[in-house]
Amino acid sequence: MISRIRADWRAATSLTGSVIKWLTIPLLFPVILSLYYGRGLSTFLATIVIAFSVGWGLEQTHNDPADALGPREAFLMVALTWLLVSVVGAVPYVIEGAFTSYGASSTLRLPVNALFETMSGFTTTGSTVMGSISFENHSRALMMWRQETQWLGGMGIVILAIAILPELSVGGAQLMDAEAPGPGLEKLTPRIAETARALWGLYVGLTILEIVGLYAFHRVGLAPEMTLYNAIAHGFTTMPTGGFSPEARSIEAFTAIVQWFIIPFMIAAGTNFALFWHLWNRDLQTVRNDVEVKGYIGVIGILTALVAGLLFTNLGSEMLTGGVEPAVRHAAFQIASIVTTTGYASMDFNLWGQQTKFVLLFAMFIGGSAGSTGGSIKVIRWIVMLKALRRELVTAAHPEVVKPVRLGSQVIDETAIRGIFTFTVLYLVIFALGTLIIITIGISGESLTAFEATSAVAATLGNVGPGIGLVGPMNSFLPFPRSSKLLMVFLMWVGRLEIFPVFVLLTRSYWQT
Repeated sequence: MISRIRADWRAATSLTGSVIKWLTIPLLFPVILSLYYGRGLSTFLATIVIAFSVGWGLEQTHNDPADALGPREAFLMVALTWLLVSVVGAVPYVIEGAFTSYGASSTLRLPVNALFETMSGFTTTGSTVMGSISFENHSRALMMWRQETQWLGGMGIVILAIAILPELSVGGAQLMDAEAPGPGLEKLTPRIAETARALWGLYVGLTILEIVGLYAFHRVGLAPEMTLYNAIAHGFTTMPTGGFSPEARSIEAFTAIVQWFIIPFMIAAGTNFALFWHLWNRDLQTVRNDVEVKGYIGVIGILTALVAGLLFTNLGSEMLTGGVEPAVRHAAFQIASIVTTTGYASMDFNLWGQQTKFVLLFAMFIGGSAGSTGGSIKVIRWIVMLKALRRELVTAAHPEVVKPVRLGSQVIDETAIRGIFTFTVLYLVIFALGTLIIITIGISGESLTAFEATSAVAATLGNVGPGIGLVGPMNSFLPFPRSSKLLMVFLMWVGRLEIFPVFVLLTRSYWQT
């Protein structure tokens, strides 16, 4: 007997097509830049035609997909959207690398490399396979598209689609649940489309604020390299906790005041955006009582103090000179960058001592807040697990005690606690298997240590960006063979969607009655 397929894949595919078709709108920005700078116009015009054609073709698979949208279709639509948007987003890299004289030496002309770069972009990972980050081998339009992919992926492509596409508002709640970065995304308004618009409004506002601030430093002479182009480029990748930079040396290329200025924006990007909405509406009590934000700021503060101490005492780095200020600045910047999974670098932390590198590796598993643009496991999950473990210790000694797990005054449902433990165990299992596979495959002609492989998998699965050693902040993932790159593409995709929306598609029960 042949089982009937339960998920309406045509509805999910059709809605995915709608999102891909509307990808032509953000592609217009690189078109404008290509006209201004005189390079890359044909690349992006061709991409627009391809994106519109693919999107329109997928739309035709279902007449009225919104009516058929349920939880199963939401999982499929979200997973497909992130995968196919990354595939279409890779087209400019391949075209420019293969068909332009200045891009002929680009490593991104190879489809695997292009897919790696664009998946890293949309998932806001920030890992790169660019052999040379320069305007000699890449047009300014393409480099800005690379930045823009992170900005689009930061708050969520599907959440943006819910905010602007009426056909998605019907099943918006299921879609937001499937895509939401964290255990849950707070519904801020009665209508889910209004919540999506509120989140994106806050996101846009903070991005503009950072761009204006960065360019202001340039105008007053405090940041000579922070041109308007660079200000926009880094505004596009700070708030999504992305980490791409058109500068080969990342934020090290800019003055100390720029590094200090970016730190609070990285921390803000890793904060639950619902808190900014409450602040905007003058609901200070909700912000003050938020347990997660206290833990989040506390972790950043403690790790910053630890790394600053190591750097200042030269246990962390013999390359760091200048006293207290640079030690505190680089510690605060790098911890904020790694914990929030932004992935910027204020200096090459490969030069730091082994103790400090272990602190950074540990920080890769913390993550930002739920409802933020940060990746990895998330602070709220660690808080709930620690409280649950403490509860188990108490009840082991006093079996008669009934002790619920609380976040402030809120009692956490036992189902939610099991879900958090399940996610974390699955995350760590995927991390361990990924590390084992990467070590087994190795790198032809180069040595790959277990520590480097561990950091590479932690960086891609957690959407952190740079790893340590061979994949450090001033290096790239280019030396890895094709099979390893495809595995890490999968890890970035799975990590951004927080495992379940992808893995549920791999179960037999999802597809059959």
